[in-house]
Amino acid sequence: MNGGQIGNVDLVKQLNSAAVYRLIDLQGPISRIQVADVSQLAPASVTKITRQLLERGLIKEVAQQASTGGRRAISLTTEAAPFHSVAVRLGRDYIELTLYDLSGKSLAGTAHHFPYSNQQELVDGLLEHIRQFISANQSVLRELIAFGITLPGLIDPEKGIVEYMPNISVESLALADIITDKYGVSCFVGNDIRGLALAEHYFGASQDCRDSILVSVHRGTGAGIIVNGQVFLGYNRNVGEIGHIQIDPLGDKCQCGNFGCLETVAADPAIIRHVKALLNQGYPSSLQKLEDVTMPAICEAANQGDELATQALVKVGYQLGKALAMTINLFNPQKIVVAGNITLAKDIVFPAIRRCVETQSLSTFHQSLPIVESQLYTQPTIGAFSMIKRAMLNGVLLQRLLED
Repeated sequence: MNGGQIGNVDLVKQLNSAAVYRLIDLQGPISRIQVADVSQLAPASVTKITRQLLERGLIKEVAQQASTGGRRAISLTTEAAPFHSVAVRLGRDYIELTLYDLSGKSLAGTAHHFPYSNQQELVDGLLEHIRQFISANQSVLRELIAFGITLPGLIDPEKGIVEYMPNISVESLALADIITDKYGVSCFVGNDIRGLALAEHYFGASQDCRDSILVSVHRGTGAGIIVNGQVFLGYNRNVGEIGHIQIDPLGDKCQCGNFGCLETVAADPAIIRHVKALLNQGYPSSLQKLEDVTMPAICEAANQGDELATQALVKVGYQLGKALAMTINLFNPQKIVVAGNITLAKDIVFPAIRRCVETQSLSTFHQSLPIVESQLYTQPTIGAFSMIKRAMLNGVLLQRLLED
């Protein structure tokens, strides 16, 4: 019983500290009185927490000119520059690493081709890339407080365990523990698309709403669902496998074992395959003269009025719309964010998505529903950083820093 009570005291401490830090971060410069007022914490508690935050260097006092010309009010803002984190985006055959300060400002970055065929190669290679990156940026690096890692697959983000990856076989890979044991700081591991959805909510296209769905079209097709400002994860910690909604029962076999999943028609490799098949059948297109047919090339051709490219992308728009309509009926989001190369032809794809959504979802749900492009898709590591930001705002990382 006593153990439970101690746990509860720690949790209350964490939540109260987080409430104060969050207010200062999101609404600063803000006075202690305002913090107490908005957080509804006792002024004495606010004073105690802000003193701890000041001593740790996580916040600073700034003097604001009083409008009455009297004594200047002291306000608080968060301090970001001295606290650094390494964010890693692990792809199927590449790795990108960025050094961020706590405000999300990128200080250094690198990207490498990184092929790996099993769990051991993945871990060894990842550790080596991190070691080289930290060593190369020693002159810029101040206090390293955390790592964030996003990757494709199914992950238990609370424990930092990778349970499944689409490209290699993994067995309950305790990635967070491996990094923490090596560097002695917190590590947060999550799915790449859920990470991007969270980043859009904090820093990008869905900052202005509490509920949103991000759909990403890349090598696969996936979704990140934000409900009431949080990534919706469900009991087993993984939700949003929109790529495995069946669109065509007679379609191609998917790597998941089913047939006609959205991913078999609306992911970059599937779109390129479809376009190449049409070209081989002799359909006229400006793409015929290209040596290599890529997603940007298909989008560019469609934007220039190429009939084959346009029809291929309109079809993809309908297929995405079909899957999104189901998701909209389930979650009633305030905004749909689309990420990936496909947005290079958004004037063609988005109207097709909208037409489908309008015929297949509840009219009250889609009436004034914006469909917008991702603002952060070209920053592959921002999703990994957003998990570190979340851990500061919910108090998990914040508490560890205060206890250091």
